[in-house]
Amino acid sequence: MKTDDYFMGEALKEAEKSLAEGGIPIGAVLVKDGEIISRGHNRLIQNDSVVLHAEMDAIENAGRLDYDDYVRCTLYTTLSPCPMCSGAVILYNIPKVVIGENTTLMGAENFLKCNGVEVRVLNDIKCRDMFLKFAANNSEIWDEELKKVGNTTEVK
Repeated sequence: MKTDDYFMGEALKEAEKSLAEGGIPIGAVLVKDGEIISRGHNRLIQNDSVVLHAEMDAIENAGRLDYDDYVRCTLYTTLSPCPMCSGAVILYNIPKVVIGENTTLMGAENFLKCNGVEVRVLNDIKCRDMFLKFAANNSEIWDEELKKVGNTTEVK
């Protein structure tokens, strides 16, 4: 049986794809019944998008699923999801989110929990280090993104 660490490793591969494309290194995979059904990575920079966060990309790439499919899914994401992405999780009744790390950015985890979503944080060093390196080397890009989502994040 595949573990949370395995699926987070797959989400990390998506983050690496985004980084290789010149984007923000955040990745996600959507898993149903122990199998990856879709993948996504942050495409804000690459596509000049305002909504293509990794989680939104993974949910979109799954296509239209039935309710019975969504409730059997887990979303794995390398970084704590923002309110937009958390809202999509709630809207589509995805019952569990596994987060690689939330020390560099604390997303809307309480929003998820208050809406019945199980949240697990792995505190994955690879996720954290990849993101910190990106933020240090691309402060202009990251500072601009923080202006957009920074006021919507939670205080730990």
